[in-house]
Amino acid sequence: MPVLPGAEPYRHEGGEVGVLLCHGFTGSPQSMRPWAEYLAERGLSVSVPLLPGHGTRWQDMQLTTWHDWYAEVDRALRELLERCRTVFVFGLSMGGALALRLAARHGDAVKGVVLVNPANKVHGVAAHALPVVRHLVPSTNGIASDIAKEGVTEIGYDRVPLHAAYSLRQFFRTVDAQLPQVTQPVVLLHSPQDHVVPPADSARILSRISSTDVKEILLEQSYHVATLDHDAERIFDESLAFVERLAPELVDGKGSRSGG
Repeated sequence: MPVLPGAEPYRHEGGEVGVLLCHGFTGSPQSMRPWAEYLAERGLSVSVPLLPGHGTRWQDMQLTTWHDWYAEVDRALRELLERCRTVFVFGLSMGGALALRLAARHGDAVKGVVLVNPANKVHGVAAHALPVVRHLVPSTNGIASDIAKEGVTEIGYDRVPLHAAYSLRQFFRTVDAQLPQVTQPVVLLHSPQDHVVPPADSARILSRISSTDVKEILLEQSYHVATLDHDAERIFDESLAFVERLAPELVDGKGSRSGG
């Protein structure tokens, strides 16, 4: 299947600091594109992979599992590590969970983590029925475009494939068990008014990671897809300040900045 217009992966060859951005469940790199371009304009190397089964049609996701999604961001991270001296991992929603697992497994190779409305659990009564229901019903209502800003839409599926949702539930359990292995500096930005991921997920993540350098920021004007919402610029600015604080010699060094 051809990739939906606007949902393509994005890469920019910049300086010695690299940033991997991970999009969310049923979403696409489009939700991360403005953030990625902001960082690229300031001289960073940027990678936004398209997760397998995403960016085409929801039926394609039925054939994928969390192992496929994680393998893709792991591959993208290794590519960045080969050409950058310092690498950060950012994630939105399920992309936040992917980022946390990368941090837990790669240790010091990941310099820092920025999370936007990170997901930690599949919520609702239906979550417990997923092992059975997924064999009876192929999909349920979509979760894309939870955005407060008028006229802005997310390129994502209008249906949630239940085989994939079941795999997502397993993935969240896997990541939750690994959260104590996350020791890197973390910035976590979350929206109090989020119709997809409740604040409880951010609270649990913050309570279980072992990081001591942690900053929590509330995004009062945005819903779930905050990277496309009213608080987008704040997310971009805070993430750049985070990178500049942790890698000042590279960001400010000769030839590493090309704009901004």
